[in-house]
Amino acid sequence: MKLNCDLGESFGAWKMPMDTHIMAIIDQANIACGFHAGDPTAIKEALNLATEHGVEVGAHPAYPDLQGFGRRSIAMQKDELVACIQYQVSALCGLADIAGTELRYVKPHGALYNDMMRDATIMQAVMEAVAAFKRDHNLSLMVQATTKNSSLSQAAKAFNLPLIFEGFADRRYTDDGFLMSRNLPGAVLSEKAAFAQARQLIEEGTVTTASEKRIALHVDSLCVHGDTAGALEIASNIAQLIKQ
Repeated sequence: MKLNCDLGESFGAWKMPMDTHIMAIIDQANIACGFHAGDPTAIKEALNLATEHGVEVGAHPAYPDLQGFGRRSIAMQKDELVACIQYQVSALCGLADIAGTELRYVKPHGALYNDMMRDATIMQAVMEAVAAFKRDHNLSLMVQATTKNSSLSQAAKAFNLPLIFEGFADRRYTDDGFLMSRNLPGAVLSEKAAFAQARQLIEEGTVTTASEKRIALHVDSLCVHGDTAGALEIASNIAQLIKQ
């Protein structure tokens, strides 16, 4: 089990305070590519921190939605979406080279992430976009772990695309293994509840949903969102639990 966090999301005068401290704790950094957040300086700083701490780097592309922080769905033609993702990932690849590290995987952000999990056409476009990058090894695609992991793995085989299945420490789940909308009360967990959910995922491979149903999830990496209250403390406690 690894621990990941969405980082590099500062933009101009808007500063996200977690990057410097949390980078020393996590295994994987999902770094913004400028379309939902992250300006060039913030992105370079995040990459330099990841290099310094030996953290795996992932690109965190999004719909072109700075004002909405990438949390609003945007209808795009397939070719347009593929190009949009590849543009962002290419930029991060280049900056990673300069920072002395390499890109290992791609994790879509926000609405794009949610849309690809619920729409097979969008998932296919995302897989096609990521699979086109042929460097020393294939990039992996980080997707949400659900009760249907096997069907996603089968779809990824057509693109020779490795998958990383992701779970969430700080978000409430629905009975189908997806995340509750942030617009609903209780969708973002408290520090105590987030740690309890992480412990359950790590030790039992299960999660308790909003309706108190227990479902099994195979998870390779756990996410703590950098903008969640108490994110640093949550990540620190989870990191210790994983080591144990």
